[in-house]
Amino acid sequence: MNKPQFDISVVIPLLNEAESLPELTAWIARVMQANNFTYEVLLIDDGSTDNSWKIIQELSAQNAAIKGLRFNRNYGKSAALNVGFKETQGEVVITMDADLQDSPDEIPELYRLIKEEQYDLVSGWKKKRFDPLSKTIPTKLFNGATRKLSGIQLHDFNCGLKAYDQRVVKSIDVYGEMHRYIPVIAKWNGFGKIGEKVVQHQERKYGTTKFGLERFIYGFLDLMSITFVSRFKKRPMHFFGTMGTVSFMIGFLITVGLITEKVIRAFNNQRGRDVVDQPLFFLALVAVIIGVQLFLAGFLAEMISLSGSRKNEYLIRDRIGINGI
Repeated sequence: MNKPQFDISVVIPLLNEAESLPELTAWIARVMQANNFTYEVLLIDDGSTDNSWKIIQELSAQNAAIKGLRFNRNYGKSAALNVGFKETQGEVVITMDADLQDSPDEIPELYRLIKEEQYDLVSGWKKKRFDPLSKTIPTKLFNGATRKLSGIQLHDFNCGLKAYDQRVVKSIDVYGEMHRYIPVIAKWNGFGKIGEKVVQHQERKYGTTKFGLERFIYGFLDLMSITFVSRFKKRPMHFFGTMGTVSFMIGFLITVGLITEKVIRAFNNQRGRDVVDQPLFFLALVAVIIGVQLFLAGFLAEMISLSGSRKNEYLIRDRIGINGI
């Protein structure tokens, strides 16, 4: 890990937020100067179709602390954060949305919590929200389910305003739609000191939200995925093998019971249905077959986990101020 060059790195993923960028970056600059922070701002353009990239170029020319990176197409917020994390050079990494609903005035206290209170990650909590019920009610359900499954007692997992120790962002990979579960990923990577801070939530000033109701469906599926992968990625046979053993034993014991019953009836000269004429036999056969298949799935998963790893390659079109470009 390279030695940090700044006190703070601010990572801002964005999609078609040209109107808000000048105001947001000026606000960040005022906060940083007032607190004598050395800093960088990484604006990750996730395939915008407006003039966001042109605005980023102009802002970078005016302020060397502002850096930009543009994807060739829209990959999603997780991809933008993942690439931004790899490029950060600050001791503390702050993430926020580009729509001005997150307040840069929260940055000094978030920085203090990481540096002085030694938190690995601090998540914002938008206790008072300016969102419609169609968004707030599903969000509450989503957060409740995530708390239950992860054991992390946060009120707002999906808040874009978060602070991280640099070690955290350099140690995790965020892919798919997993940006909602960064606290969960961090915890299962050994970063267990996770805090929460009530933050100000502001009404959207420009543009419209880029997320629809489908994000809650994807969010639930991703929660199931990350729960499984995080717990069984290194030992998939424990999951598949256990299920396979249970299924196989149920089928085997039922089959033995039916055959034993048949033998006893034959020994006592009692008539009864043939084993293969009983529906329970076919259920037992299905259970045995499923058990064997789960065992095979476990062995294959073990081999895959030992031989490969997930790679994310995103086509980057332009850079400003990153890696000397």
